[in-house]
Amino acid sequence: MLKLYGFCVSNYYNMVKLALLEKGLSFEEVPFYPGTSPEALAISPRGKVPVLGVEQGFVNETSVILEYLEQSQKGTPLLPSEPFERAQALALAKEIELYIELPARACYPEAFFGMSVPEAIKDKTKAELLLGFASLGRHGKFAPYVAGDRLSIADLYFLYSVPMACAVAQKLFDIDPLAEMPAAKALLERLGQNPNVQRIAADKDASMPAFLAMIASKK
Repeated sequence: MLKLYGFCVSNYYNMVKLALLEKGLSFEEVPFYPGTSPEALAISPRGKVPVLGVEQGFVNETSVILEYLEQSQKGTPLLPSEPFERAQALALAKEIELYIELPARACYPEAFFGMSVPEAIKDKTKAELLLGFASLGRHGKFAPYVAGDRLSIADLYFLYSVPMACAVAQKLFDIDPLAEMPAAKALLERLGQNPNVQRIAADKDASMPAFLAMIASKK
């Protein structure tokens, strides 16, 4: 059986978890936190989550895990079969990660955990988020999904990156990045009604107190 290593608060973990659920695959969740212990590094070379345990060993890095599932497992496809359309979905996923998720992540400590982030980093995050959301507005189809008429890997990145980035933008910069993207807002609402998404949200909520306590203990 496939094993998903990570923790339920991680957005990258939840991208893979949703892919597994949408594809109807059986899998076991194995609690695993980032770390540099020999045991952690034996599972994940950089000590990061998520990791997928398979018969031959471990597959790490979210984008690679998602493509591995597409290539090796049956179930509902999460990428188009036509090469150009497939490339567009993967490009959208990568653009969301590089230009929205990662810039916003630099400000997570201040936005969510009561820590301070240097003004220079916040200025950079603000500028990059404005460019990133403008790119999403140009490239995303939202017809009705990010890359077209079917749920794809691009939607996994969208669902588990964009709301966090929007929260950063609203809390720190008083900006609504989706103000002029009603189709994107509508998609977030639609995805929120998905039973698998609701299951993941419930698991995250249940895990959050312990996660916050762990973060507080490291301050």
